[in-house]
Amino acid sequence: MRAGVTPAHALARPIRFNTRMNPPVAASSVEDSPVSPPITPERDATAPLNDAARAAMPVLLMLSTCHLLNDMIQSLLPAIYPLLKDNFALSFAQVGLITLTFQTTASLLQPLVGIYTDRRPLPYSLVAGMGLTLSGLLLLSRAPSFPLLLLAAALVGSGSSVFHPESSRVARMASGGQHGLAQSVFQVGGNLGSSLGPLLAAFIVMPRGQGSVAWFAIAALIAMALLTRIGGWYGTHMAAHRKAAASASRQSPVPRRTVVVTLTVLIALLFSKYFYLASLSSYYTFYLMERFHLSAESAQLHLFVFLGAVAVGTLAGGPIGDRIGRRLVIWWSILGVLPFSLLLPHADLFWTTALTVVIGALIASAFPAIVVYAQELLPGRTGVVAGIFYGFAFGLGGLGAAVLGVLADHIGIEQVYRICAYLPAIGLLAWFLPRLRHLR
Repeated sequence: MRAGVTPAHALARPIRFNTRMNPPVAASSVEDSPVSPPITPERDATAPLNDAARAAMPVLLMLSTCHLLNDMIQSLLPAIYPLLKDNFALSFAQVGLITLTFQTTASLLQPLVGIYTDRRPLPYSLVAGMGLTLSGLLLLSRAPSFPLLLLAAALVGSGSSVFHPESSRVARMASGGQHGLAQSVFQVGGNLGSSLGPLLAAFIVMPRGQGSVAWFAIAALIAMALLTRIGGWYGTHMAAHRKAAASASRQSPVPRRTVVVTLTVLIALLFSKYFYLASLSSYYTFYLMERFHLSAESAQLHLFVFLGAVAVGTLAGGPIGDRIGRRLVIWWSILGVLPFSLLLPHADLFWTTALTVVIGALIASAFPAIVVYAQELLPGRTGVVAGIFYGFAFGLGGLGAAVLGVLADHIGIEQVYRICAYLPAIGLLAWFLPRLRHLR
């Protein structure tokens, strides 16, 4: 922080970088600031990407690419469920247990990783996390039994628990003050990877069998190389980032009761989002195969289309939140899904595909807004917030997959979709989210 500038004044300024990608000197959001910073020729607050943000964009793009490779590997697991179900004679409940193991491992560890790295950042932990993912991938390709499948899923989940909190911190460091845009660019890499996984599974793994999963080790090795470079940048800028985080944590706090209520509402919204997404991401191929008698390969292509729409929604949600406010984005991205989810169980194949595209784009736009909103609610606690919300995302998705798998075994997959259609109605709770700039 420059001499003569008070912390309160500095916190009203967006993050600035020089052409050598120096780290932020202060962090906050225009949405939280009681007075908007003045517009000057040197700093135009309406510009989509100023020179400072452009300087850090290569780091953000590398991080997004690593997110793509990480989540592409992870999405192979649900994409090859039909293959594993046949090879190991699994029930729907056992399929759900694989997802629960993977996502619960990540859910339990991510908040702990976030708490630890807020106090002691670990720049090269990203490489170590990808190493765990690589180990799980290789075990998945050779696992001869159901317990070893669960162990492979746990290793991949452990890799995610390290990757997401620390990479979310780097994305905020490289944001140039446009936190929503940075989260969207980072997260869209993961969504694109998730959409590529089923496509690659349909054309590579399904025809060649479980052993061909090992070919994707190349993607993990590429990610580890990129993360080594990102870790070097992170380590170089870590000291100044700590000062910026300390300055952010000294701004006027939101009352504790409001924080608790707001976090509870956000978690309820995540419950709605990820329980419903679990019905689509884990069981959509089975639904299409049962209702419309599609082949496994054809159903994988429909899943690819849905996950592509999720990627588009993720990319749009952050910048829109920067412009119109994150509270509004959270509101319409979840509740707005309700009419389409109610129609989905009654649609033919064409309209099923069309409705899932709209549903995927809408509901995915919520997550970047939720993460940045929570980071603004708890300034200076980037790792904790990322760990909690990515952790709950994985945990709720895994719990949803397990519960819905048991239901599908008893009442059928089509009936499960009729029940899940009402979950987006929980979006009404967004009414209780406070406007942060009025609280500070």
